[in-house]
Amino acid sequence: MLTGLILSLALAAQTAPAPPPATAAPSPPRPTFAPPPPPPPLPVPVDAVDTRPYVALVTDVGTIVVRLENKRAPVTAGNFLRYVDAKRMDGFKFYRSTKSWGPANQLIQAGNRGDARKNFLPIAHEPTKVSGLTNCKGALSMARLNPGDATTDFFLLLSDIKGFDSDAVGGDGAGFAVFGEIITGADVAERIFNAPISPTAGDGVMKGQMLEPQVTIKTARRVSAPADAPKGCVVKAP
Repeated sequence: MLTGLILSLALAAQTAPAPPPATAAPSPPRPTFAPPPPPPPLPVPVDAVDTRPYVALVTDVGTIVVRLENKRAPVTAGNFLRYVDAKRMDGFKFYRSTKSWGPANQLIQAGNRGDARKNFLPIAHEPTKVSGLTNCKGALSMARLNPGDATTDFFLLLSDIKGFDSDAVGGDGAGFAVFGEIITGADVAERIFNAPISPTAGDGVMKGQMLEPQVTIKTARRVSAPADAPKGCVVKAP
């Protein structure tokens, strides 16, 4: 009987299914991370925001808008704005056109041709070699006899006059201070340039250049920057 039991256990051991092979434990899930947020936008460069002043000169023959380079020529631009803000420029005249100088030296000149009590004190001269500006076509430049005696008179250039720059070869080393340029109304400036000239008025080099009649600046006021204001030419390339 015992022999039969042992034989039965041996047979059962041979026919029992083998245990499943051991398997490795599953790997824990890999942690997931959210993608990094996009970098913040770069700050807008200061020079990309146009904070320069704009002034509309309303004349008898139309309006000229000029932009002032108040950072590069702060003294000269500030002087111009002082007359504008005090409304002392109202009534100033465009009185000169240099048609007699030929196509390479075209400008019109304006200033106080009436009550000298409207004049503020003269200003310090800002040469173009310091300001980094240049007397190109469209430039707004300060008129003067000697450096440091400028008050109200200014030029609007209708051609490049690089001889007016302070570093011009053969110049006086001081030149004429550029402090802005025409933005709109170049056609109005041309109209003034081509206006009638007195055959007798004027002294010295200005004889044959005096407008008759003169063109009045009826108002001069600050205005907003035009949306499509051109880059301009007065700032010298680096």
